[in-house]
Amino acid sequence: MDLIWKGMAGGAVTMLIAHLSKQGATLPGILPLFPTFSLIALLIMGARGDLPALQETCLASAKTLPAYLAFLLACYFALGQMDYRLALLVGLAAWGVMLGVMFGLARLV
Repeated sequence: MDLIWKGMAGGAVTMLIAHLSKQGATLPGILPLFPTFSLIALLIMGARGDLPALQETCLASAKTLPAYLAFLLACYFALGQMDYRLALLVGLAAWGVMLGVMFGLARLV
């Protein structure tokens, strides 16, 4: 039942983004800042009752912000150059590269 509630939360945010996209472009861009998937991850980890693991999940989520920014910037600049679907793939590639760099650097430290 827990997974159903978490799936419903993600679906509700997706529906809200689709609905708001009919009213303009700003709100659908802001809504992903709502931490839907972080909230789901924290609910799952919190249910385990392990406070240090929950705090580690918070820090790990915060560390993904540079990769998210790389995704958005790559999409922004690629959108004027190619079809939006390909631009989104470019953004995903940038996200993956940034995560690889971040995890590679973390191993060196």
